[in-house]
Amino acid sequence: MTIISWTLGVILVISNLLLVLLVLLHRGRGGGLSDLFGGGFSSSLGGSSLAEKNLDRFTIAVGIIWLASIIGFGLVLSA
Repeated sequence: MTIISWTLGVILVISNLLLVLLVLLHRGRGGGLSDLFGGGFSSSLGGSSLAEKNLDRFTIAVGIIWLASIIGFGLVLSA
């Protein structure tokens, strides 16, 4: 059980760092808080270039890995 928790902990730390890095690599697309209150949409959700689309896909994949490791870590610690 400790090997599983250590492995999930390492995966969690790596995915945390990758997720922060990937989010910082994204180009800003909105006007901040004004978009929350009806400021309009300044651009589409998807990236315009192939690199931006791949960055979006990689960010989503790392986010899913992060979420799965959080859930797995919680299940291991509760058992």
